[in-house]
Amino acid sequence: MENNMLRFILFTVLSLCGIGNLAAEGVTYKTIKVDAPFEMPAIKECVFPDKEFKITSYGAKAKDGFINTKAINKAIRACSKAGGGKVIVPAGEWLTGPVHLMSNVNLVLAEGSVLKFIDRPEAYLPAVMTSWEGMECYNYSPLVYAYDCENVAITGKGTLAPIMGEWRKWFSRPQPHLDALKELYTKASTDVPVEERQMAQGEKHLRPHLIHLNRCKNVLLDGFKIRQSPFWTVHIYLCEGGIARNLDVNAHGHNNDGIDLEMTRNFLVENCVFDQGDDAVVIKAGRNRDAWRLATPSENIVIRNCTVNAGHTLLGIGSEISGGIRNVYMHDCVASGLLHRLFFIKTNHRRGAFVENIYMDNIKAKGAINVLEIDTEVLYQWRKLVPTYEERITEIKGIHVSNVECGNAKRVYEIKGDLRKPVQNVSIDNVRVGCVANPQNICANVNNLTVGTVVCDSVDPKTLPQLDKYVSNK
Repeated sequence: MENNMLRFILFTVLSLCGIGNLAAEGVTYKTIKVDAPFEMPAIKECVFPDKEFKITSYGAKAKDGFINTKAINKAIRACSKAGGGKVIVPAGEWLTGPVHLMSNVNLVLAEGSVLKFIDRPEAYLPAVMTSWEGMECYNYSPLVYAYDCENVAITGKGTLAPIMGEWRKWFSRPQPHLDALKELYTKASTDVPVEERQMAQGEKHLRPHLIHLNRCKNVLLDGFKIRQSPFWTVHIYLCEGGIARNLDVNAHGHNNDGIDLEMTRNFLVENCVFDQGDDAVVIKAGRNRDAWRLATPSENIVIRNCTVNAGHTLLGIGSEISGGIRNVYMHDCVASGLLHRLFFIKTNHRRGAFVENIYMDNIKAKGAINVLEIDTEVLYQWRKLVPTYEERITEIKGIHVSNVECGNAKRVYEIKGDLRKPVQNVSIDNVRVGCVANPQNICANVNNLTVGTVVCDSVDPKTLPQLDKYVSNK
């Protein structure tokens, strides 16, 4: 804990002096221009030095029962110390505990390689600074973790595949886990320092993320596969600049979002395939007082040319949004399976902040309960678990959905704003639904809703039970 705090202080001081996280000798960048209906800064893609550090040179062995945690992290340290390069995971199956990335390191998963993460919770100690559903804390190390790093990457055609036996036991929410959530929520709501929020203890069972990159700059995730995850799958937290492309993500456990971008800016997600047990692509911005303290919105995010085979939503905004979310553009994406919602903005009276300038264009989907849903009172288990310490109403404005083809739906839109701060400026145009169960859309507390061409080829209430059955199984 002390080492992490010292690193954070040193990073801050060096950054203020203009010398923090300087690019290593040999590190260069490509610039990617991204079109968007808002001003989108060019994204820097790191080109790593052509120096290789094979994990086998540091003691790694692909054999039954051999744990490669020390060898892999030793190779990463050597690579970073040498000024950067590529840490190579060759073909084969490599048992490991937590992998901690460092600046100027590209972890390359060769084709045929599998990093198989053991499921012994004690292997993911000591606890590290992370977050859990929008609240900062010290918890079990994510399976792949980076903190305050610049130029950090995972690339290649290999696979990240955690062993799920023990983590799967933690999927339920027994009373000790709910008590832990209440403890963390209370501490975050009453300004208890993050160092005192120690959650990797006893039966609290706050599952670790698969990938959690925290306060990093210039992130690159490209080409690899993910097969299952203890918790959120790819979590990009308080990061500046990055790319996630060509990922093949399949995780159907509890809370298995595909990719969560939280309090992160200037990011591109493209050409990925998601097959999830929860939302596919999610934009978040922290929970309540913790996010008000950090005061960092998620902004300038483009998602394009992605496919969602299964999931609750194609694009989810929230419900952790207290730092604010603006300038998000999803286009040319396909949902090949049935979803709860194509596009879902969710908040509640505890969140505050804002959601603005959100665009969804040129989308094709097999079916969903709602094409667009905005709900300003989503609380899940938190409704009765913890009190409302402070009310802040979210400002929602500038929401645009266009050029959508959806096979079946219950409704085209369901918008439930808050009377104290109605949703503003929503446009829906050129939407076609093959068969709708209920042609009566829901609209409450919305100012300036513009509905252009919306075509429903047929109405059949029998469509509804089929979709509801799908939802109940999720």
